[in-house]
Amino acid sequence: MHIVIAGGSGFVGQVLQQQLLNQGHRLTILTRNPSKFQSGKQTQYVEWLAANSQPETQLEKVDAIVNLAGESINGFRWTKAKKQRILQSRITATNEVLRIIENLNPKPTVLVNASAIGYYGMSETATFTEGVNSNASDFLATVVQTWEELASRAEKWEVRTVYARFGIILGKGGGALPLMSLPYKFGIGGRIGSGKQWVSWIHIADVVGLISLAIEQSHIHGPLNVTAPEPQRMDDFGKMFAYILHRPHWLPVPSFAMKALLGEMSEMLLCGQRAVPEKALNASYKFQYPELEGALREILSSKEQQ
Repeated sequence: MHIVIAGGSGFVGQVLQQQLLNQGHRLTILTRNPSKFQSGKQTQYVEWLAANSQPETQLEKVDAIVNLAGESINGFRWTKAKKQRILQSRITATNEVLRIIENLNPKPTVLVNASAIGYYGMSETATFTEGVNSNASDFLATVVQTWEELASRAEKWEVRTVYARFGIILGKGGGALPLMSLPYKFGIGGRIGSGKQWVSWIHIADVVGLISLAIEQSHIHGPLNVTAPEPQRMDDFGKMFAYILHRPHWLPVPSFAMKALLGEMSEMLLCGQRAVPEKALNASYKFQYPELEGALREILSSKEQQ
């Protein structure tokens, strides 16, 4: 297949590229700086989101598009400017993907558009499958709802559209794990807030596995929870860190301290949602890392994480 990836230079994008290449696919990576990369037999780099760029003129017989582009939600605080960049970057990139699709002939079969389980809002008691509609109005939920509504416009060209709702991604050299494990490495890890908040996590190998599933399986459309089948409470999550790293889990971080340090962004750590990958399980997807202990052992055993 010929697969186009927007946002392919990020953490998920780089791992996805390698997997798709290993599967024998041909890739086109949309980038603002194609001169930084060397195109080859299986991979070409095409400029986009630049003045007068028309990437569609360099795209032939596209089978699938994966849109991962958008400002990272990570950082120290969500300032007004940061929040605007988070939202606007997703709108700008997705609008450009839609414009490209409009000008392609033939059209791609599928668009896999990045999304997030933040769509559901926060809850300590509810379980969120893909069939749950959101009534949440917090910042992340609003961003995701706007993002998905925009991506859904690809369906007017009969392009099957999948919203890959990412959970907390764990992996080597990126994702949430380096920051989350840091207190434990210094021996000061412990419960964050109440500890009862849910962490819907997923190993990076299963992130790219589920994206591949979304590309290949024609019956998958709409929302797809990209999470492991066994979410964990934050306190249990931290205890597993401590167990594997042979570090104590003893120093609580109260909610007020997190709010003072991170402001609105603290909601990502103090609140959560229990998202279950019902569609993936119904499609008989075999998770490489269905349990947290195995996922953390694989990641934390590497020399980079010691």
